Amino acid sequence: MRSQERGRPAHLLRVRLLLAPAGDWTVLAPEDKPWLDGGESVAEVFSGWGSAIAVGTDWPVLRLWWEGGRAGFSLAGGFRRPVAQEWDAAGRPAGEPDVMRTLAARLGLDPVLDREELERLTRPDPGPDVDGGTRLRGLVALLTRAGPALPPGLTPGEPADRLRSAAREAPGVETAEWSGRRDAVRARLDAVEAGPLGPWLHGPKARLLGAAQVAAGAPLLMWAARRRNPACAAAGALLLAQGTLSLAYHRARATQGVPFGS
Repeated sequence: MRSQERGRPAHLLRVRLLLAPAGDWTVLAPEDKPWLDGGESVAEVFSGWGSAIAVGTDWPVLRLWWEGGRAGFSLAGGFRRPVAQEWDAAGRPAGEPDVMRTLAARLGLDPVLDREELERLTRPDPGPDVDGGTRLRGLVALLTRAGPALPPGLTPGEPADRLRSAAREAPGVETAEWSGRRDAVRARLDAVEAGPLGPWLHGPKARLLGAAQVAAGAPLLMWAARRRNPACAAAGALLLAQGTLSLAYHRARATQGVPFGS
């Protein structure tokens, strides 16, 4: 996930996490043990975490996982469709045909040279002494061109205890944990407002849009009532309601000290 400040949505997860700078990105690692329950696999848990963090933002969230020789990744960001790739214990790939092309495009990698190297990782003939972890480490090495640089010791394939120890010793590490439903809602709102929809939810643009909706909806509703026009009445009521809610949301967030966008 890009940038240390963008680790704020991690507070939405009811898990104690370690956040450490990883080049231009931020790496998240579970601190508590155990953190698996309910019979879910590592891949399923990490996929759910990544989707929860990514919703409402335009930042790429890359989930790396490994378990019993198998390994894989999934990429999410905003409301775009997630993509995923998996390798079995023999290094054989299982994923969508265009997953590496999508990965390269979303992370800003070279569409020819970098994508060609990425697609080598999905060939069905991995060769001897290759497992899922080897494939995943090859992927991480290629992705350094897009900005992420894992701290020392945070290497795919390492045992969980060693990963936690390396994450705790990483420079600039922070702890994120569940701090109540109210803070979780605030974290979600912060994440959404930091995304592409943010300027239309809070700030000068949102305030102007809400005022315009109220200004258009109120007279339209009055005109429709005089003319007994149900369709125009519904449209006017909708505009009025949206504008009122937008202005109310803007005022509520402003009282919390949230800085305005431009």
